[in-house]
Amino acid sequence: MSQRIHLNPNAQRQQPMMGMQGGGYTPDPISRPSNSTSYGNGSSDDLLGKVQAYTSKIEDLIEAYTQPIRPYVPAMARFLIVVTFLEDALRILTQWSDQLWYLQKHRHFPWGLSHLFLLINVFAMLGGSLGVIGKKFPDYSVFCLLGVVVAQGLGYGLLFDLSFFLRNLSVIGGLLMVLSDSLQNKKKLFAGLPSLSETDRRKYFQLAGRILLIFLFIGFIFQGSWSFARVIVSIVGLGACIMVAVGFKAKWSATFLVVLLSVFNVFINNWWSVHSAHPQRDFLKYDFFQTLSIVGGLLLLVNIGPGGFSVDEKKKVSQV
Repeated sequence: MSQRIHLNPNAQRQQPMMGMQGGGYTPDPISRPSNSTSYGNGSSDDLLGKVQAYTSKIEDLIEAYTQPIRPYVPAMARFLIVVTFLEDALRILTQWSDQLWYLQKHRHFPWGLSHLFLLINVFAMLGGSLGVIGKKFPDYSVFCLLGVVVAQGLGYGLLFDLSFFLRNLSVIGGLLMVLSDSLQNKKKLFAGLPSLSETDRRKYFQLAGRILLIFLFIGFIFQGSWSFARVIVSIVGLGACIMVAVGFKAKWSATFLVVLLSVFNVFINNWWSVHSAHPQRDFLKYDFFQTLSIVGGLLLLVNIGPGGFSVDEKKKVSQV
């Protein structure tokens, strides 16, 4: 205040006259509330409110149009999650001699160990997949399939291949969503053992599952040639992945990724259009079914929600 009065000498001469004439006090213009600031905050609040209203309408439309198929979504999601394991088991059985030749010649497996490795993988994938689909011993089934992912990465020497690594992280994310869903109806663990409650375990599995699910799309962003359309899809998809990871509008963003990945899968991994003798056919087929498994994990996320460790859940708690 002292600096402002010193810089304005006219204010010093007018101030006594206002007091003598009994005039009303005029507030200092600098001390008034800034109209521009309040207007800016109002605009930001209005914009945020419009965005929230728009996304709420989209969520309502998704709820309305998916209502007829909602009872079938969990079973469909479970089947899609394990479809890559079913396809891989069928591939091993139909290409048995080729699989043995690769393991023995390139991976230097002994004769009997290569047979045993393939048999264990086939039985584990079939048993684990049927257990997930039928919801029979889901915990053991999921851990069995997780073991297959690790064993094949080591056995085929693909553990440090970036594409394989990112894709299988997403497949593991889908399996963790299955594990989280299986804990939904359980009330407690073994009596008397100090451990996390089933609710807490479910939250952690949902958090880890939805974070791992997005790694397939991250791999898509950093691989392949760039174009304007690819940049746009990558930016939009990455935004949806971040929303899934933090659990903000998770059902809406997961639904968007389901549609995006499904379209991408049909047009990019179209293995049926490649001749059966072409070596690229098997690679496209492998990518196609793995992407289906990740789509299944996202569908399960849409069905059961992002879990307790999410922005959406925190907003529900604060509103209550």
